[in-house]
Amino acid sequence: MPKRARGAFSLLLGVTLVATVASACGTTSENAGGPAEPKPCGGAGGKYTIGVSQANVAEPYRERMDADIRKAAAGVPQFTVNFADAQQDNSKQVEQVENFLTQQIDLLIISPNEATPLTSVVKKAYERGVPVLVLDRKVNGDSFTSFIGADNFDIGRRAGEFVAQTLLPGGGKVAELKGLAGSSPAKERSDGFKLGIGGKNIEIVASADGDWLRDRGRQQADALLKGTPGIQVVYAHNDPMGEGAYLAAQDAGLTGIKIVGIDGLPIEAGGIKAVEAGRLAATFVYPTGGKEAVEAARKILVDCQQVPKVQGLAIERVTPDNAAEVYARLNAGG
Repeated sequence: MPKRARGAFSLLLGVTLVATVASACGTTSENAGGPAEPKPCGGAGGKYTIGVSQANVAEPYRERMDADIRKAAAGVPQFTVNFADAQQDNSKQVEQVENFLTQQIDLLIISPNEATPLTSVVKKAYERGVPVLVLDRKVNGDSFTSFIGADNFDIGRRAGEFVAQTLLPGGGKVAELKGLAGSSPAKERSDGFKLGIGGKNIEIVASADGDWLRDRGRQQADALLKGTPGIQVVYAHNDPMGEGAYLAAQDAGLTGIKIVGIDGLPIEAGGIKAVEAGRLAATFVYPTGGKEAVEAARKILVDCQQVPKVQGLAIERVTPDNAAEVYARLNAGG
């Protein structure tokens, strides 16, 4: 991996791998800046309530994340999991986390809507001795137990390289549909993409925020395609916005436009099937981390073990050549 390509994700790693331990039960007092009053670990004989604070469930990706958490937690008899949907409202998500703390949950799993508005309440939970697992989207600083997610900068870089090498080898014009502006993946996927197309005579001629939502992405793509002639490729920060761009292009009679997305959900309505059907030229699998979050929670609460401060997840490119195989593989085993 090129050094620069590890940009933002590596920055977090660089900070956190200095101390690769996390706030496992009964051990956190060893960590400078960790929880002030770490709770003792109850072990296998205890019962534990986990609060899951989701940024929104309007995105299929986040529905799948919750489903993955629910499915994995069903295999841990000590766990009860309560879910909250912030509906893309930062204030609501802060309030929901506060409610979880009032209910004295044993562990918090959170996918923040935006980084800065959620940082304080995540820090508050962590400093109360509640283990906090941050999924997919980051908060500022390092007041959390573990971050679980793939490298958004690298996935953006790989999307850019795919566009440069496969779709526009001679250069060309790209429109970018971004995610929610204050969310960490939106910035990282944009920065990585720019690196991927760097020096390839490819220009991002138009961009807009699609807020991760298909309908919003469709509206924004409609305006971009009509307002900026000559767009050849749309790079969408997730597959639903890519699907929205596809519909906008169809509406405008622009059948030659290629669209690249991210998420690669292995479901009928997901990006892998969209690649098989030809609506997307490619997508990149970004695992939800739901199963890994429950596994980390089990280690902390049941096994009384430490977990790494950063847990990276593998990403994978999906094109028409491998879409069927990837879909079958990711669904193998139920």
